Amino acid sequence: MIGETPTPTVSALAHQFDDLTQQNEADDLGMWLFLSTELMFFGGLFLAYTVYRRQDEATFAAASQELDLFWGTLNTAILLTSSLTVALATHAAESRQRQQLIGLLTATIGLGSLFVSIKFMEYHQKYVHGLMPLGGLPFHWDGPSPAHAALFFDLYFLMTGVHALHMLIGLVILLVLLVKAIRGGLLGDHAAPVRVTGLYWHFVDVVWVFLFPMLYLIGAR
Repeated sequence: MIGETPTPTVSALAHQFDDLTQQNEADDLGMWLFLSTELMFFGGLFLAYTVYRRQDEATFAAASQELDLFWGTLNTAILLTSSLTVALATHAAESRQRQQLIGLLTATIGLGSLFVSIKFMEYHQKYVHGLMPLGGLPFHWDGPSPAHAALFFDLYFLMTGVHALHMLIGLVILLVLLVKAIRGGLLGDHAAPVRVTGLYWHFVDVVWVFLFPMLYLIGAR
């Protein structure tokens, strides 16, 4: 059948496991443990943002108005769509649909790259308008409480920058998977790398689902 590849001759089972079920459970557990540490890391950032915002909610709301709601909304739609494509890629890998797997991984990489490109464009806009108080760059704020406004943008660049770094890491991993898929791997019993990478990608998407309203919407629109 078109799109299918014969089962690889190399066994997918590592020697330390009794069967594939045990191995898959270990793979999933390892990723969930890693994501739990990531959750604590981002949770600390969310807590810091919440504490500082409560100190001057009016200035944080005014500073939030400087963020481009259109691009933020578009990026949200892009990431949600990429979650769908990576989930479908997992299904394609497990059902041995090689061409679908290649196409869906490519689509996920394209969507992730588009997200990062838009985010860097937003960063450039903030730099041009003097709203990037990083590394001693000039910061221009005409409203009240410029120190709190600068703090908002510090947190904005920190939180979205760390998120963008996680996106870039995910894109590199997806590129590696795409090369393996093109070579005929990652199908059937060998689909675990696609599945665990999908868990990571979903987590990064969920983080953005929280970042978007915290930075672009809450108390500001």
